[in-house]
This record gives sequence, structure tokens and C-alpha cells, in this order.
Amino acid sequence: MNKTRNEALRRAFAAEPLNSKTDPEDQAPKEPVAGLFGKNVFGLDTMRKRLPKDVYKKLAKTIREGKRLDPEIADVVANAMKDWAIERGATHYTHWFQPMTGLTAEKHDAFLSPGPDGQGISEFSGKMLISGEPDASSFPSGGIRSTFEARGYTAWDPTSPAFIVKGPYSSTLHIPTFFYSYSGEALDRKIPLARSITALSRQTMRILKLFGNEEAAWARPMVGPEQEYFLIDKNLAALRPDIMLAGRTLLGAPSPKGQEMEDHYFGAVPARVMSFMQDLEKELLALGIPAKTRHNEVAPGQFEIAPVYEDANLACDHNMLTMNMMRHLAARHGFVCLLAEKPFAGVNGSGKHNNWSISDSTGQNLFNPGSTPRDNAQFLVFLAAALRAVHKHSAALRLGTVGAGNDHRLGANEAPPAILSVYLGEQLTEVLESIVGGGHTKDRQNPVMEVGVSSLPPLPVDLSDRNRTSPFAFTGNKFEFRAVGASQSVAPVNIALNAAMACALDDIATELEAAISGGATLNEALKELLPRLFREHMPVVFNGNGYSEDWPKEAEARGLPNYANTVDALEHYMDPEVMNVFLRHGILSEREMAARQEILLENYSRAVIIEGNVMADMIRSIVLPACRTAERDAADVALKVRSLAGEKAAIAEDAHFNELHTHINYLQTRVKELEENIAKTQKIADPLSQARAARDSIIPAMVQCREHADALERLVDDDLWSLPRYSELLWVH
Repeated sequence: MNKTRNEALRRAFAAEPLNSKTDPEDQAPKEPVAGLFGKNVFGLDTMRKRLPKDVYKKLAKTIREGKRLDPEIADVVANAMKDWAIERGATHYTHWFQPMTGLTAEKHDAFLSPGPDGQGISEFSGKMLISGEPDASSFPSGGIRSTFEARGYTAWDPTSPAFIVKGPYSSTLHIPTFFYSYSGEALDRKIPLARSITALSRQTMRILKLFGNEEAAWARPMVGPEQEYFLIDKNLAALRPDIMLAGRTLLGAPSPKGQEMEDHYFGAVPARVMSFMQDLEKELLALGIPAKTRHNEVAPGQFEIAPVYEDANLACDHNMLTMNMMRHLAARHGFVCLLAEKPFAGVNGSGKHNNWSISDSTGQNLFNPGSTPRDNAQFLVFLAAALRAVHKHSAALRLGTVGAGNDHRLGANEAPPAILSVYLGEQLTEVLESIVGGGHTKDRQNPVMEVGVSSLPPLPVDLSDRNRTSPFAFTGNKFEFRAVGASQSVAPVNIALNAAMACALDDIATELEAAISGGATLNEALKELLPRLFREHMPVVFNGNGYSEDWPKEAEARGLPNYANTVDALEHYMDPEVMNVFLRHGILSEREMAARQEILLENYSRAVIIEGNVMADMIRSIVLPACRTAERDAADVALKVRSLAGEKAAIAEDAHFNELHTHINYLQTRVKELEENIAKTQKIADPLSQARAARDSIIPAMVQCREHADALERLVDDDLWSLPRYSELLWVH
């Protein structure tokens, strides 16, 4: 075995779980989990204890209604927050925001300032709390601003509580904020998300009022994002430039054992991984993140963490914080955490299932089938709106899942296809067919289902077996959007979901209100509207196998679009019907949409170009030198065998040499083509044209390079191959 690899493996096998040599009693939590939850969060309970009663009531109302903070109470809130943070070891504060890089950003400022008498004083005013001004010149803006213009502003989002992140020597108070330009446009994903939540609430309340609901004050989307990830020993990862620079492997022959035995899924968690999981959960619980589930995933080295559902805005913030914490804590445990959608060829990639529903201020889940005809009529209205949102606005929803990494995953064995359809299960589908058909389904007679008069058949939470091939599956009282990539923010997909649903509810509410104004009762209006809506949108309902070869053809016949890759999807970003989804309720302006299209195209091209450059560099500096040595060795062996044992004895050695020689020649040619394609693509100025070139020239060249490099990995002597193999990366924990 190669000496470098051997030493990395030795260290990996020698690594022990963190604190494994400590007495188990010392590892036990020092306080109950219930007491740990949210202890590093300046939440409502802490506010209640530290703020004057009148200030607390105003702030709680601000948080509850999603409004801006009253400047009159800002100084009082800021002082209480500062005192609380300093008591918990904080020396700095930061406005924590989410620019269009897809990551989070922060600039730390110290509480301590020099006083007039030479003594240090702790400062943190209401103005510092409410707003900040980080340099925005280097953040993506999509042409909204020039790079020489530095002004960008952050504004506190009081609906997402401030929190403390611990450091090795001190802690930092993090204040979740919006990020916007000097001219007022959103430069982040948090502002459009907040706007989409407001739009969805407004349209939902119109429906609830039609049903006589006078108790609910607002409605909000609820989200629970499941997070899949890989853990790789950092000693091995350090020898892989592709992992360190691209976050995934770009070369690598398949492991002799992959996931074929399915013995990793839900298997016993390795000790080092369990130590990481427990450490992660402890930190997340202290940050108020309700981590609930942990387990081994399908691929070796792959795992999952899932939280309890919460308000969509908070869920998006918490997921970004979770990903940050996973990367940070992995290093403490001797791992590198990979969130890339397809870190390894030949085994399952990682997704992020976005579980989505709508609840009103009384806690009622609006996708929960009720027990009375009226409740079920309301449920059917929201179900019809969901079908309409996906059917009519699928292009907008597809934009919530775009990315170079996710293109490697969508449509594979662990992910749904890029065609957006809705899975309802047989029982609920029959109910809808009964409504459309006047009480009868295609295959059998059912009791007549009259909207608003008869009740739905009893619908258990698990309506049917789960369909893993569906991108948007109804799972009893929520929808599971399975197409989001593991590394992606869940904000874009929830912005799109909320926007599409707001449009659908707006259409329905407008028609119902007009019918009632014309003298019809609500029940009469529903009897006319719902069968028509279900008939119109049933083409988007598909309960079959989304991986089947026939489904794309059937989907095309149904009129369902198939944007198979990111570039195909982004080409439709500025289509009038797509733009209208976001413009209609003020979620994005036309200028903000154009900027986002440009940013996403540039991000795609840059990601592909970076990966192409990394692959070319690895081939030039690591793969080919090892292969040429192996080629010379093979030639020497063939020569010696021929001189000692004759031509017949040298046939096998000649074949080995020829195979090496052929793949090396092809690889040298292909890597040169890759480099030329990268150079040509980089010269293209138009973002869409550059993205097309990256897709059509760089990616195919990378596929060809990999074919020969992976073949050579199997031919080259193990002691010459310095890159850790898949069998080592996936199975050593």
C-alpha cells in the first residue's frame, strides 16, 4: 500500500471517540435535556424574565405578528440582550445573515469600547441591535449594485431569536438579520421568505374567514427539513484535493462493497459517529433547535438528522445553523462532514426532505383531515390549492431545487425525478375521483361523496405506503418535498412553495367570494368549484413509480414539464408565468428576480469550472505521474519475462502494459480537452450562455476523464496510488 495512504489509514483506525477514555459518568449530561433546550437562545422565556412587562408585551406582539421592532423599546431590549450574552461569556456580537452565496455571513464587533477615563465599557445600543452595515461589495448581487459600491444593510429579524455560539476562548452573540441593498432590494433569501410567509398568511386567512373562522389571527407555513450527510475521516480526506476543494469526490473507482447488502441503513451507529451525533445534538438543543431523529442512511458513511417541525422562517435559520455546526463539530471528532448532493459515484447521494404544511394561530394544521363535513370541506379546499400550486406553478417550484450538485442526484435511486408531480395514495385519490365523478371512481363504486354534506372516509395519518420516487408526497397531514439537495438552503424551495400556494389560494378565494356575493351559499359554491378544480389538476397526481422509463413520456402527455438540469430550469426563470408567481404578491420585484437568475447561473458555472479545474489538477499532478511510473514498471516486467521465459510467457504482461498505455494516452488527450473547454467557457460573458457551455462541454469532458482515471486506479499498483480509495473513505469510521 502507498505509504502516505497507509499512514492516514493507521491514524484513522487509531482514532477513538471523543472522551472515550473518560469515565462514562463524567460524560453524562450535567443537566436534564429539558433544561438544556434553548439555554443559549434569547427567547421569549428569557425575555419575560429580563424585560419590563410593558416592553416584553410589545416585543412579544412584534414577534407574534412578524412586524418591525418599535424603536422606542430598542435600547431596553438591546441592553437586556447584551447583559444576558455577557453573563454567558460573550465578548462580541454579530449580525448573522444569509447572502446569495448559499451560506451564512457574519462580521464580529466587540461589546467592549474604550471609555473617556481610559476604562473599558460595554456598549450595545438599540441602533446596534436593529441595524448594521457590513461591506456588501463582494457579495453576489446579480447586477443590482456595482462591486465598488460597498453599502449593504442588515436589519434584525425579531421573529428569529438571537443566540450564542461558543468559541474556544469566548462566545459570540448572533443576531439573525435581513440583508438588503442601499436602494432597498433584497440581497438575501430571508427577505423574500418573510414576504412569502406574509402572502401565504393573507390568502389563507381569506379562506378561513369564508369558513367562519373568527379565532385565527394569522397562518404560517411549518417546515421540518431532514438533513442527510456523509462523515469522512479527516486523515483520509486531507489526501483528496477534490474533497477539500469541491466537497465531493471527482475521481474514484467503485468500492468492492458499496450499499448492495443494505446493511448500513438503520444499522448500529459507529462509536466515533455516535460521539459526533451526541455532541451535535447537545449544541443544537442549547441553540433551541429541536433535533429529534438520528440514524444511519443507505450509503456507507452516510447519516441523517431530522428536527421537529417549526415555523418556516425559524426552520430555515435553524437548518443553516445546523449545517454550520455540523461542519464545525466534525473536525473536533476527526471527521470532515460532506453535505454535497453526490459525494460518491455509485452510492446514494444526500438530500434534504422539506416537510411542509400550514398552521393557523390556534395551532390547527390546515392539511389535517377533520372529523366533520365542514372541516373536511376546508381540508379539500387546501388540498385543491396544493394541487393547483404544483400543477400550475411547477416551473417556479423547480427553481427551488436548482444547483450543480443537485443535478447529479435528481432522478437517481435515492431522489425523485425532476418532473414535479403529487403523490396522494390510493385512498385519497379515490376520494378525489369520487368528487370529480359524482360519487363513482373508475374502478369501483363508493358511497357518494358530497362536499360539505358527507364526511370523508376515515383517513389515518399513514394514508398509504410512502412513495420514495415522488417529489411532492402527501403523508397524512403534510407534504414532503423530496427534491431539495443536502447542501442547499431550504429558503428558496419554501419561498416558491409559499408563493405558489398563495397564488392558488388567491384564485380559489376570489372565486368563492364572487359566488357568495352573487347569492350562493359557501356549500353551493364549493360543490361547483371543487369538482372542477380536482378535474383540472388531476394530471399532476401520480402514484406510480417515478423512476420508470414510461413516466417521462406519460408526464409529457399530461403536460407536465421536465427540466432535467439546472440550466434548463433557469432558462425559464424570467418566463411571464413564472415571474407572476413571485410578482403577484410582492415576494420579489422584477429587478430582484433578474438578479437571482444571474446569480444562480453564475453559481452553477463557477461550481462546474472549479470542479473541472480540480479534476484536471488531480489528473496532472497525482494520477498521471503514478500511472506513468506503473507504465514504466509494466514495460520493465514484460521485458524481463520475455528475456527469461519467452514470448508466450510475456503475453499477459504485454496485455497489462497495453491496457495501461491505452488509458494513459486517452486520459492525456481528454484532460487537455477538459482544460481547453474550461478556458473557452470562462471567456463567455453572458451568464446563460456560459452556464450552457459549462453543462455541454465541461461536464461531458469530466465524465470522459473520469472513465479513464477510474480504470487506471484498478490497474496501478496499490503502493503507487496515493489517493484514498472509496473502500477506505466510505467504510473507515
